[in-house]
Formats: sequence, C-alpha cells, structure tokens
Amino acid sequence: MSSPRARLAELGLTLPSVVPPVAAYVPARRSGSYVYVSGQLPMVEGVLARSGKVGAEVSADEATDLARICALNALAAVDALVGLDSVTGIVKVLGFVASAPDFTGQPGVVNGASNLFADVFGAAGQHARSAVGVAVLPLDAPVEVELIAEVGG
Repeated sequence: MSSPRARLAELGLTLPSVVPPVAAYVPARRSGSYVYVSGQLPMVEGVLARSGKVGAEVSADEATDLARICALNALAAVDALVGLDSVTGIVKVLGFVASAPDFTGQPGVVNGASNLFADVFGAAGQHARSAVGVAVLPLDAPVEVELIAEVGG
C-alpha cells in the first residue's frame, strides 16, 4: 500500500496550509501516541467555502463535500505537527452538522470525512465516530470535523 501522501495525490488532492485557529486554541496537539485535532471548518485558502444550515441553505450533498474539506484540513494539521506518514490509524472522528430543524441526515454528511480517511489510510482509516446535529457552528459553517489519530514514534 502506498503512503498517505501518495494516496492523496492519486485522489487528486494536496494538503492545504494549516487553517489558523479562529480563537484561543492550537490546530493539533500530541499526547503520547495520539494527536488530537481541533474542530476544522471547511476553509479553502483562508475562506469559509460555504455558510448556512444543512437541509436549508446547504444541501446534504454539498455538506458531504464540505465535510471532506474539513477532513483534509484536519490531515494538514496532523501533518504539520507530526508528519502524515507517522499516522498508524484514525481512532475517532467527531462531526458536527449545523442542521435545519427537520434535517436528520447527519451521518451521511459526516461520511464525507470518514470516506476520505478510508481512502487515504485504507483499513487504518476505519474509526469510531459520532455525527451530531447542532443549531449553529462558528462563522455559520455548515460542518465541523475533529479527529483523534494514533501515531508511531
């Protein structure tokens, strides 16, 4: 199996720059064999890709794509801290979906992130997960994704 960076290239993706925090926290922090990544918004080149509630202004398909962007930003934070090749597994993913009151498709939206991790890490990308509907997210983002990755070395 090729390296995570090679698999990203095969998918036509490159890691973006780490998204600067919007408040008082760091993008990622290592503790022992784990890297905890702060919630990542769907930022592209420093700009929120889309705003609004899923099931209202934002479709579920759009939100799934945005969750994938969040996941890519999370991987950039891991890479900047410890290097992507040091990841031995994705342990846990937490996805928040800013939802219209009647929207119940949060798991499908967060699949955008989960599927990217599986595409990049294969079996090591399989993880425990929660997908939570919320009233609002920072900057009126539709989706936010955080993760815990296990690393070697």
